[in-house]
Amino acid sequence: MTNRLQTYPSLLSPGTIGPISLDNRVVLPAMDMNLCEDGEIEQGDIDHFVARAAGGTGLIITGCCAVAYPAGCASTKEPGLSEDRFIPGIKALADAVHEAGSKLCVQMTHHGKVARIDTIQDRPQLVPSAPKPPSDMSAFIDNTPEELKKMAGVSGGKQTTYHEATKDDLEWLVRMFAEAAGRVKTAGGDAVEIHVAHNYVLGAFLSRYSNQRTDEYGGSLENRARLTVEVIRAVKDAVGGDLAVIVRLAGQEYGETDGLTIEESTAAAVMFEQAGADAIHVTGTALNAFANFTDGPLPDKVGFYTDNASVIKRAVSIPVITVGRMLPEVGEKMIAEGRTDFVAMGRQLLADPDLVNKLEAGRTEQIRPCINCYVCVQENFWDATPICAVNPALGDEALVPFVRGATSKNVVVVGAGPGGLETARVATERGHRVTVIDKTDRLGGTLWFSSLTTPDNERLLKWLTEEVTRLGIDVRLNTEATSESIRALDPDVVVVATGAVRERPAIPGGTLPHVHTGDSMRALMTGTGDASDQSLFLRVAGKLGKLARITTSPEKIRTLSRRYLKFVPMAKDVVVIGGSLVGLELAEFMAERGSHVTLLAEGQQLGVPMAMPRRWTAVKHAREVGLEVHRNATVQRITPKTVEFVVDGKAMSAKARMVIVASGVSAAAPLADQLADSGLDVRVVGDAGSVDYIEGAIHTAWKVATEL
Repeated sequence: MTNRLQTYPSLLSPGTIGPISLDNRVVLPAMDMNLCEDGEIEQGDIDHFVARAAGGTGLIITGCCAVAYPAGCASTKEPGLSEDRFIPGIKALADAVHEAGSKLCVQMTHHGKVARIDTIQDRPQLVPSAPKPPSDMSAFIDNTPEELKKMAGVSGGKQTTYHEATKDDLEWLVRMFAEAAGRVKTAGGDAVEIHVAHNYVLGAFLSRYSNQRTDEYGGSLENRARLTVEVIRAVKDAVGGDLAVIVRLAGQEYGETDGLTIEESTAAAVMFEQAGADAIHVTGTALNAFANFTDGPLPDKVGFYTDNASVIKRAVSIPVITVGRMLPEVGEKMIAEGRTDFVAMGRQLLADPDLVNKLEAGRTEQIRPCINCYVCVQENFWDATPICAVNPALGDEALVPFVRGATSKNVVVVGAGPGGLETARVATERGHRVTVIDKTDRLGGTLWFSSLTTPDNERLLKWLTEEVTRLGIDVRLNTEATSESIRALDPDVVVVATGAVRERPAIPGGTLPHVHTGDSMRALMTGTGDASDQSLFLRVAGKLGKLARITTSPEKIRTLSRRYLKFVPMAKDVVVIGGSLVGLELAEFMAERGSHVTLLAEGQQLGVPMAMPRRWTAVKHAREVGLEVHRNATVQRITPKTVEFVVDGKAMSAKARMVIVASGVSAAAPLADQLADSGLDVRVVGDAGSVDYIEGAIHTAWKVATEL
């Protein structure tokens, strides 16, 4: 295997920020874990950061730490910095990170108008001026009642009030930042990060949109930057040259008019350098998180802030850290070209804390990918500990490394989807002998098909495929699993991972040949099914695709369909029945390729159970590609040319030469029942047990495989 040091020489090279030297250019940015108790760092938080440090990450940045705890605090589960009682926890974390071979940076914040603990504790939130109401709150229509209740619960159901900061308040705030930095120094930290973004108080002062003051802290950019400049100077005075002082700055604000521009951010970065900052960490801010969260702070596009970071890099002489879906290859290229100095990878390091070690060892293909599903960050909306869809050890690092079983068991896994493959991987790592059986001609199951509409899922599929190959797992495709064939393998345990059941609608016309379920669509797109009822184009494309091996690659199908089907659509008029995760993604996929698509959602919310930020963006994108959406729709009948339905008592119809049924999905594992009746030890994972998609598949796979 080629040593990947030759591929990532810039990313893996040593670097310097102020007085500290780092082993490489990879940074863990702040990702709130909500594992503290009353502001004090607990062992769970330490375990989380140490796992990333031991994985080779050059610099560990904590989640938000409140400089005036509990004032200006978003959660009592975030670390506090306002009293000496917090020093032991910070010291324990710093010592542990150092022992693991990394450096620790403590992020210092005052949350301003995001400080929900102020609301809970009957304090007004500290702001530069009265906040403007968001211009677009339409995303709330796609939040379930349960989600809305949980979000309301984190503020105790109380009404938010605001206090426009006085001169005395600002002097107090500067002092709080300086004293907090002093405590970090006492605790043995290596750096502090001053947060000037994400609608927190310093970022709000810098923003033209959020700051409407007319005194010396408002108006011109110099005035709006004044408070941060004062904080930087005070912090430098408190720590001298012992700690690096990093400033986290939004290169741009998104979603409303009069937001911060890259020109303003660049000029501010110069001022911050002159005030004593040792590095600028370039991020982005959504002024309305419910409309633009996937622009900032957690973008859905790879390398989204690279251009802004490059502009700021040209204007300052101190190092620049770039965040925003910075995959290793993107970071390597930026550093090599002199457009950044360090690369912050947040969600990717949540998915795989050993990323740097794997890069250094030349095992790039073993890096577990983040699939950009936003499951992790959704938990922060209601003050819970983040969950990773692909890494169940997030928040519970004791789950790894895997403990080998006392005896090696013969395990048969039925189904080569994500649940089956992950069960096989973990069970093999624990020393068991595993055979995987699948009736189709390829690995992935529904994960393969979902990769067509969600390209990030293909990265997970490739990783699972590589792992199966690396571990030498016995995989038998094109093999039907029956009670007899499984018993012939003499298994100790059988794991059923056959996925969900997808039924045609029990309505008139539900069995017409142009009506497809997810299973028949998969067969059509992969060239393995009967497409005789479709257009000549589809029949020819399917045959040619299979011959050219096009249909074995989700990426090739996406490319081919974009290139040709937008001119010759799969059908001119398409109706998708079902507005949940699968229905919304399929509808977008078809609309992007030139079809006129009508989406009939059986309920009020679209995109459930997508994590909220991803859902909000998906619904917005659906409008942009011209999707015609009907909520609370009840389908009455499907004809050869139309779908008839009712909304709020009104009879309606939509043209349809193709109908895709994305509802009626349920968990069922009849094979498991048959095998259990015959006396075998049978376990069920993934959608066969409960329809929870990738997250459910991976997490149930770990549970079963670690119990074998």
